[in-house]
Amino acid sequence: MNGSIQWLGHSTVRLTLPDGRVAYIDPWLAENPACPDGQKTVDRCDFIFLTHGHFDHVGDVGAIVKAHKPKVVGNFELCAALAKTVGEADYQPMNTGGTQVVDGVSVSLTQALHSSAVDTPNGPMYAGMPNGLVIQAEGLCTIYHAGDTDVFSDMVLIKSFYRPKAAFLPIGDHFTMGARGAAMAAELLEPDVIIPIHYKTFPLLAQTPDEFHKALSDRLKSHLLAAEVGESLTWDAKGVTR
Repeated sequence: MNGSIQWLGHSTVRLTLPDGRVAYIDPWLAENPACPDGQKTVDRCDFIFLTHGHFDHVGDVGAIVKAHKPKVVGNFELCAALAKTVGEADYQPMNTGGTQVVDGVSVSLTQALHSSAVDTPNGPMYAGMPNGLVIQAEGLCTIYHAGDTDVFSDMVLIKSFYRPKAAFLPIGDHFTMGARGAAMAAELLEPDVIIPIHYKTFPLLAQTPDEFHKALSDRLKSHLLAAEVGESLTWDAKGVTR
């Protein structure tokens, strides 16, 4: 059996495991202008995997927790901040460099170059270091979600340690790396499939997959999979495909 992956705009990714369980990475749905209307309501969620704070990455955590009681995986300070702002949940805290297996799904937190905070009535609350995510499950290829980040040379270690076949890379610039930085990240990671995210949500994020394609080296141009928002991609042991 196969799983599936849907990019729901910005950095939100919906993962469906072969047994039907559903995970959301950085769920921002209701107020996300790029999210399809049919995906703004969550009908099932067993896991939430978080890269960092900020409203555009944790905006729907509270609503999903209330409705579905998923396991929430993120770094220790982010889980602590959400416990104060969202309330009780089945938090599974960890930290950069660590790996834990949550109900058969292996999650590793990697470095990312960004910031992280959770909004409160009194201003931003520190939410620990930002992260990337490496996700592995039986019968499925390893995927890497870079979170919000610039390129960094230690991405070569992510390739060596985890060998992700698919990488979700932000390309929007301004708040993350742009096309040139993401192309360099792809060189360091060498995934079979490169899926751009974190672009075209707001006017500030004006990068396009065309610009990213131009920036990629000739040997990696064919690895680019510029998914449509809401498009269902096949996820199996061999990779991620249309």
